[in-house]
Amino acid sequence: MEYLHHLERITYGARITKKDDDLMPIMRINVGPIHPSTHGVLRIVVDVDGDTIKRVEPHIGFLHRGVEKLMETRMYMQNLPYIEKLDYAAPLSWDDLYIATVEKAVGIEVKETAQYARMIMLEFQRIASHLLWLGTFVNDLGQMFTMFMWAFRERAVTMKFLEDVTGSRMFYVNLRLGGLVRELPANFKDEAYKLADYLEDKISEYPDMLEKNSIFMERTKNIGILKKDDAINYGATGPVVRASGVEYDVRKNLPYYFYNKIKFNIPVKINGDSYDRYRVRYEEMRESIKIIRQVLDIMPEENAIGLPIKLIGPPAKSEVVISERELPRGNGIVYMAPDKQKPYRIALKSPCFINLSILPILAKDIKFADLFSILGSLDVVMAEIDR
Repeated sequence: MEYLHHLERITYGARITKKDDDLMPIMRINVGPIHPSTHGVLRIVVDVDGDTIKRVEPHIGFLHRGVEKLMETRMYMQNLPYIEKLDYAAPLSWDDLYIATVEKAVGIEVKETAQYARMIMLEFQRIASHLLWLGTFVNDLGQMFTMFMWAFRERAVTMKFLEDVTGSRMFYVNLRLGGLVRELPANFKDEAYKLADYLEDKISEYPDMLEKNSIFMERTKNIGILKKDDAINYGATGPVVRASGVEYDVRKNLPYYFYNKIKFNIPVKINGDSYDRYRVRYEEMRESIKIIRQVLDIMPEENAIGLPIKLIGPPAKSEVVISERELPRGNGIVYMAPDKQKPYRIALKSPCFINLSILPILAKDIKFADLFSILGSLDVVMAEIDR
């Protein structure tokens, strides 16, 4: 069959185009936007030669809601429901990041008990987020429904704890300037200790399920390798960059709350493949449990309620205020130019946006079936990307 210089034939979901070098065809496949394999409304245009990927182009914007501009039209404390929905898998993390920015602008100091309580909730939120990722990741690989159910079982228990503390199962809106909206339950410490013990026991079973499974290992080992230099140059963040040998975690490098008083390790790997990205997240869950226990041991028994909204005054700073946090998916930053009662300008730096931009490098010259292992290992949430 002859292929003319500019011949294109549109087929069902595919396009065959000519290669200039050897007159052999390349097929263009449209992947998505579908859920769950593209983790939301993400469209990926893939050029394949046989079953080998030659080019990948992510298309975003299908979920765009103009969150940053909406936040500039609302008073400070009216913005929590907006920012929580950026990452529906870990809404408390963005909630905390935004509140920290407003607290810095207004000049409010957070109560000591509230800082400890936030640390505990944030680490449980990190665990719940990684559990959601792990369950969907093995689903992307088309296997191990048992692992999917295990991960969601532990996540459900963790979410129930956060619900008991905040009053809401998914979107919490539980932080207030200087503290929390609600006082902590009387049995907060006891339930937190029990949950930490439960999670440690259950999570310890995961490696036997995953790492003794030849299919899981073959579909993650040496797949989607991100070299250390590339990880740095492309600005990778979170578990993605740590899996490539870069030891950077905001909790350690730019500590906030009382993370500088807590002893914990930053999991780092060197191969930078899908397997290492899994191992980093798995080990982070175990480190989060260590953090929670240490915080519970030193947490004082005091009131953690924040300031009433009516007592929030004008900002103490007129210049741009910047806050940085280690979110479950990486380094998140809020830039805000404060006004009297609302942000004059606000800009959000998403770790998912950065990590997704690396997909074309990771997926070049790999087999088409491995695309979903690589994309899944990046742990993207499209609502955070399509702000």
